[in-house]
Amino acid sequence: MSICIHLWLLVWIMITKMTGVLNRVLDDEVRLQVGPFEYQVMVPEMVRRQLQLKTGQEVTFHTTEYLEGNQSSSRFIPRRVGFNTEAELEFFDLFCTVEKIGVKKALKALSRPVKEIADAISRQDSKWLTTLPGIGAATAEQIVTTLKRKVTKFAVMGGQVVEGGADGASGSPKGGTAASTADGQLIEDIYQVLMSLGHPPLEARTKLDQLLTSGKAFKSVEEAITLVYSRG
Repeated sequence: MSICIHLWLLVWIMITKMTGVLNRVLDDEVRLQVGPFEYQVMVPEMVRRQLQLKTGQEVTFHTTEYLEGNQSSSRFIPRRVGFNTEAELEFFDLFCTVEKIGVKKALKALSRPVKEIADAISRQDSKWLTTLPGIGAATAEQIVTTLKRKVTKFAVMGGQVVEGGADGASGSPKGGTAASTADGQLIEDIYQVLMSLGHPPLEARTKLDQLLTSGKAFKSVEEAITLVYSRG
């Protein structure tokens, strides 16, 4: 990798959040005015839809960057990818860990809300995943195999999730800490225990949803399971 590319990396990896005026919304990108500069920000369809009526308004993106090009090319183009929430960005990074899913394919595939995609992965619904743009049967199976134990916190992230979640609110949910982004592993552990107790994926998800919306606090898997069954 050339010195020039290294310099680009040093500049670009520092920007993780951008706020500016939305100038234009195009097919797979938006143009963001930040001071005297207009930036190109690549966005997936699920983000683009939410921005269509916000032209001229101030918006904030959680961003990541990558260099577009290949090893045989001497020219690499820096690209910035933007999301409305930190949770969307985190899910995107996770989605890109699936074999043969690069940044472009992931951007194309994320046409539905993160919660819906994560829910399908969680219940191992490969058929539903094939409805996403560019995702065939083999890729859908690979997504499930790679991510089925890693997406529970995204599948349950309703209004309960803190900054980095669906509503972008900050602070812990009232009455408990189970839905916090920091407690994602605890949520995953509870889900896995429910399935080990004989509940199929969808039923385990339903019980977990009911627990997270109950307003009851818990600090361990044992406390959570007790609450699940005490609800009758």
